[in-house]
Amino acid sequence: MLTWGAAPRRTLASAAGAHAGAAGGRTWRALSFLVALPAVGVCMLNARLEKNRHPHGPPTFVPYHHLRIRTKPFPWGDGNHTLFHNPHTNPLPTGYEN
Repeated sequence: MLTWGAAPRRTLASAAGAHAGAAGGRTWRALSFLVALPAVGVCMLNARLEKNRHPHGPPTFVPYHHLRIRTKPFPWGDGNHTLFHNPHTNPLPTGYEN
């Protein structure tokens, strides 16, 4: 008999069975090794093949007047290179370094 003051008992979803957690762990382990790791390998292969197919070089330098403005020199080095300067990707105001 249901009375107005009594609420139905709530159970947790993980408490469905005594050994339900072990089967779920095996399922996720199998998915990790049989699906996720091969997918990572296919993505790595795709990235390597795309890199080899397209030659990598710096883009042509266009001296836009609003970029690379030097109002005062940097306090390190020769004053023209940024702190984390990479000569392959970061051009100077006059162009890429050779």
